[in-house]
Amino acid sequence: MDENKPTGSISRGPVPFAGESNADYRARIAAHQAEAAERRQLELLEQRSSMNTPTIRIRIWERLHQVDLPRSPSHRLIDVIAAQTGLTSEDVRDEQRLRAMPAIPALPVAPAAT
Repeated sequence: MDENKPTGSISRGPVPFAGESNADYRARIAAHQAEAAERRQLELLEQRSSMNTPTIRIRIWERLHQVDLPRSPSHRLIDVIAAQTGLTSEDVRDEQRLRAMPAIPALPVAPAAT
């Protein structure tokens, strides 16, 4: 699965093949929809899996819902994200704090003296 590809996006389903019967086309659409539903179900399980870190769970939630983690600690989505990821609201706020911290730039390495 491509983690950068949003799964909740509106996508066009299969198009009919030339000469394909309506029954075959409908069966192919049903199979496509079943696969999409199964993929989403697996992602929902991963979103709550204790095998994943809070950061990963929240990123999965963001991808599924196509919404970024709110920056405000009092945002109403914090509790929703916590409930849907199996985390506490404080875990979600910890992730907010981590993301708000500036990235630490790498220090230049001095050339070795010879």
